[in-house]
Amino acid sequence: MELKNKVINFLGDSITQGCGTTGADKIYTHLIEYRAGLARANNYGIGGTRLAVQKKPSDPPIFDLDFCRRAKEMDKSADINVVFGGTNDYGHGDAPIGTPDDRTPDTYYGACHTLCRTLLELYPGAVNVICTPLHRLYEDTPSANTGLPLSAYVNILRETAELYSIPVCDLWKISGLQPAVGVIQSTYMPDGLHPSDAGHVLLADRIEGFLRAL
Repeated sequence: MELKNKVINFLGDSITQGCGTTGADKIYTHLIEYRAGLARANNYGIGGTRLAVQKKPSDPPIFDLDFCRRAKEMDKSADINVVFGGTNDYGHGDAPIGTPDDRTPDTYYGACHTLCRTLLELYPGAVNVICTPLHRLYEDTPSANTGLPLSAYVNILRETAELYSIPVCDLWKISGLQPAVGVIQSTYMPDGLHPSDAGHVLLADRIEGFLRAL
């Protein structure tokens, strides 16, 4: 797919917002915008946010601006929507995991379905892409909420996107970012979760390459 002069909405959490970088010009969204010659990259990244609706109010309240709600509020003229989230549902979300039959955003399964359907229904002319979460330190530790590892959340998101035939940029598999390897953590993900400037270069490479291959 040709990216020059395209408008892309990037919906995400703190990684998309740029936590871990030294400035806005180092965020993967900006790198793709500059390198690909986009008309515009709309960055809808908000730190701490999750796909699913939470049962208890968060502190700070901004964490409760869930992806399903925000997916409805993006630039409707965009040619491409890229959604990159899910790690916070594992990390500190309190929504139940739910079942594959759920269709409301009150469970993680239901939020995945709601998000995919929202993208297809509100942006019928756009190319929609789901990015899976990155690896993170202690990812095998069971979630305090569901008892599941991060990989379970990744699998549910991937499974749901595939059901709706939404392309999956599987960063879990192809990002090259695994902070359990010391040199990778120190170079690309110093805190074990948020990519550094160098990490965002890798993200831009992978996501831009995936989009061009569509």
